[in-house]
Amino acid sequence: MKKKIILYSNGSSGNHGCEALTRTICDIVNRECYVLSKNISEDTLYLREQPNMTLIEERWVNFCSLSGMICRILFKTGLDPFAFSRYRYQYLKGKLAECGAAVSVGGDNYCYENTYTVLNLDNQYFRKKKMKTVLFGCSIEPELLEDRNIVQSLKKYTLITPRESITYEALQNAGLSNIKWFPDPAFTLKAVKPTLPEGFSKNNTIGINVSPMIIENETNSGAVMQNYIALLQHIIASTQMQIALIPHEVRPHSDDRKSLGELYKQFKDTGRVILVEDHNCMELKGYIASCRMFIGARTHATIAAYSSCVPTLAVGYSVKAKGIAKDIFGTYQDYVLPVQTIENKDDLIHAFEWLKQRETEIREHLTGFMPHYIEKAWQAGEEVRKLAEK
Repeated sequence: MKKKIILYSNGSSGNHGCEALTRTICDIVNRECYVLSKNISEDTLYLREQPNMTLIEERWVNFCSLSGMICRILFKTGLDPFAFSRYRYQYLKGKLAECGAAVSVGGDNYCYENTYTVLNLDNQYFRKKKMKTVLFGCSIEPELLEDRNIVQSLKKYTLITPRESITYEALQNAGLSNIKWFPDPAFTLKAVKPTLPEGFSKNNTIGINVSPMIIENETNSGAVMQNYIALLQHIIASTQMQIALIPHEVRPHSDDRKSLGELYKQFKDTGRVILVEDHNCMELKGYIASCRMFIGARTHATIAAYSSCVPTLAVGYSVKAKGIAKDIFGTYQDYVLPVQTIENKDDLIHAFEWLKQRETEIREHLTGFMPHYIEKAWQAGEEVRKLAEK
């Protein structure tokens, strides 16, 4: 009987990048997967038709409860260093014997200090259960690898698959040998062709995505929204293109619709701007694939665009945007506008004009480049399957 695979450490599917990772990793590994869910109702809503997948609720630790206090005491005293992992994953009990590998959804989890300590403990917990462990599709800020403790914890994974070359090279330079490079699994995501709403002109619409995350990372307060407002004014005044505002995360604490809704209110009366409603990640990719060009803040929104051969500008804040663009185009210069560098209200206009002037060239490059790149992403599945059976 083929060993099953545990998928853990992913966010919930209201972040449609997390949804895309869950779907595509399950497809790529091509095995029955137990997916540990941080929000079972949300994941059930968006993932209900995904094959080869069983959702299992991950328990939240309530530190004010008796069980939470016991976990804290066991952990702090060293009596049970895996007390929190054991509590959170208690619904896995009885299923661990069926599994050969535990796959941590990498993403940018190792970019956040409050996350990678827990990931290290979880990795050790699954290793203690005699499973191979994989940190799948990760991006890691190179500066983070100056911390020797983090490097040592990363060496404890059976396999790490960085999703872009900046992270891959940084891991190599830090002395890790348990690494193999593969593109982000979401490049393999299937698109569902939508019925385009009135005002969405296929192949003559600019897709726009803004996220609270980039606003939080801006250096100059208010600069991001000022730039997006100026960009929409510029597109309306200087082109015949329509504009589609496309959310890619709708979780309450980080909802793209808040910023996009502000833009829509300002421009809805022009007849040139529409606001796309929430959909699952495959349907959102269908909207993005129907765009002429795309300007996106969410990494997996830009991945949906790249993989659909749509000329794309990433408005990024971390290594992931730069690394992915560098691997596709040979450089991230001009293909990524770091949010920290936005100072003048026309910075985004200049970046858009650069993209527009090279639109045909970029589309042709993506058309020739993407098939091999996507095939490379699929190949990661074989690595995981082999580990699961060892």
